[in-house]
Amino acid sequence: MSTALITGGSAGLGLEFARQLAARDHDLVLVARDENRLNEVAEELRSAHGVAVEVLPADLSVPDDVARVAQRLAVVGGRPEDGALRPVGLLVNNAGFATAASFATGRITTERRGIDVMVRAVVELTHAAVGQMVERDRGAILNVGSVAALTAGGTYAAAKAYVRTFTESLAVELKDSRVTATLLSPGFTHTEFHARAGIPESAIVPEWGWLDAEYVVRTALADVRRGVVLSTPSVRYKLASAVLRAAPRWAVRAVGKYR
Repeated sequence: MSTALITGGSAGLGLEFARQLAARDHDLVLVARDENRLNEVAEELRSAHGVAVEVLPADLSVPDDVARVAQRLAVVGGRPEDGALRPVGLLVNNAGFATAASFATGRITTERRGIDVMVRAVVELTHAAVGQMVERDRGAILNVGSVAALTAGGTYAAAKAYVRTFTESLAVELKDSRVTATLLSPGFTHTEFHARAGIPESAIVPEWGWLDAEYVVRTALADVRRGVVLSTPSVRYKLASAVLRAAPRWAVRAVGKYR
């Protein structure tokens, strides 16, 4: 049994990660902004699976909150009988951020918060976790990206492109250790993500284009266990990714925005 820390762990893919990991007897540290919802999820998982669940309320657009989560990730561990915290063996950087506004007409403060959550927090939390993982010579980083990283879809796509390159670079750096880095690149997935951004799912793609969160998470965790670097659930999005990588950039730009 090991401990997993999940950002954005109270809803969407993060909640599904928490449920599947708890079912596999992993203790959890759940990070999200809504403390009440975190406590509800924690109680659900403790009752259903008998695992230990720590609750760590944090807004990852706030530097001090990121620092608190990083401090928890940096714990190397000690003797549990002495009350020491268990080290985190799996970090799931899942916290998301979306907005329906365009870059030109939207608020720069909103764009800045998005970059803070999707880029800065990912880098800082990964750095905190990978340090103790390398010291212990075991662990895994799972960064939730998106097929959008291969498109020209505003600062969201740009942030996910950064996370993609960052994760691949980290995997190269860690290749001689027993610490792994995996990028999950899902396509459109049924969660609360689009609703929170005010983007109706029906306005994006037909129903056949959507994936189920349970399937996406199951695929990602299987790929982490196998040490896969790039995890793209479903044949349809593997093909879509291949087309986007092979297409000339003028054609990708002509497709329009991916959300």
